[in-house]
Amino acid sequence: MSMDQAKMPAGFGRLWTAQTVSSLGDGVTHAALPLLALTLTRDPLALAVVTAAGTLPWLLFGVVGGALVDRWDRRRTMWVTDAVRAVLLAVPAGAAVLDVLSVPLLAAVAFLLGLGGLFFDTAATAYLPDLLGRDPALLERANSRLRGTQTAASGFAGPPAGSALLALGRAVPLFADAVSFALSALLVRSLPAAPRPVPQARESLLRQARAGASYVFRDRLLLGLALRPAVGNVAFLAVETVLALFAHDRLGVGGLGFGLLLTAEATGGLLGAGIASFLGRRLGTGTALTCTAAVEGLAIAGLAAAPDAYVAGLALAVCGAGMGATMVLGPSLRQAIVPGHLMGRVASTSRMLAMCAAPFGAFLGGWLATAYDVRTPLFAAAGLLLAMTAVTATMTTDRRIEAALSAAAQEEVPAREASAAVA
Repeated sequence: MSMDQAKMPAGFGRLWTAQTVSSLGDGVTHAALPLLALTLTRDPLALAVVTAAGTLPWLLFGVVGGALVDRWDRRRTMWVTDAVRAVLLAVPAGAAVLDVLSVPLLAAVAFLLGLGGLFFDTAATAYLPDLLGRDPALLERANSRLRGTQTAASGFAGPPAGSALLALGRAVPLFADAVSFALSALLVRSLPAAPRPVPQARESLLRQARAGASYVFRDRLLLGLALRPAVGNVAFLAVETVLALFAHDRLGVGGLGFGLLLTAEATGGLLGAGIASFLGRRLGTGTALTCTAAVEGLAIAGLAAAPDAYVAGLALAVCGAGMGATMVLGPSLRQAIVPGHLMGRVASTSRMLAMCAAPFGAFLGGWLATAYDVRTPLFAAAGLLLAMTAVTATMTTDRRIEAALSAAAQEEVPAREASAAVA
């Protein structure tokens, strides 16, 4: 059945709505938490702690979290996690009303929200292939929609809404995000139950976590898919660290112009997510992934050499398009080829590699800008992206992908029969 003929199951609409509502709430909180912290302190270190706290769960518990998700019912994990996050946000909201809000409380909430995000995102990634029958075409369509609405909700609508709600009161954006989590929990709870993975031999949690990580590193295709966002995060964080300074010093734009540059990048991301499936069909998934990676590198090189803000905005839009397409094609392929009982661990391992790489990129960007000039991190990032493209191109070829999809299809029928027998 072609991708155009295939129909999404009814449950996908509820999952899509749930993640859109939750992403909108995330965007609200993403803008509101740093602004709330700013009302409490002007200490840059304290502000950085609040910002960094949300990423720590992926660094500390990423692989173990994936192993837990592979043990648990994935639908239940999603709705319980969102219900807990809704209740959690009532704590700082109440503290704001009572005027006892503090930076340590905000940092703790950011950490726990990040931990909830780890479990929800990993469970959602593992649940989607079960919902869609591991159909590669449906997975690309689904991830394109999910990625597009996530970008629109958390990148465009959420942050300005968070700033506006904060003007109504310090507790308002927190209550709004709590409502979004509660709605998401109700929608996810109504989703159809997915078949549980075939039980494996009882092993310790750490042994299962190591098995998931080693599965990624032993498989060249999965390793290539994991290296792209990991190396990409080093490059993109190097750019992001100095982008505001580059825009001010080299392009001569102020705060409004800088915001427009970021909007151009997000707009490109929406476009890339929308055309990802088309690129995969016309070029082949492996060739499309190689092309989008090369486009990202060339676009960053164009940004570094940009003579004015207009060219820079175009370069960022092109880069965003490459990133958007990559973030649809890569995860969709991974969901189609990884066995169901390993999906949580493989997804969390890949995400953890990307998250661990980000601080190195930030340090690299700051050091190069200090040692040389503000354009050097951009040229270095472009070189790194192009080098990564050359290395991973041999790991994610069309032939390797077709072989992996064929093997996954052959394994799917016995796995379904085994799941049915266990049920």
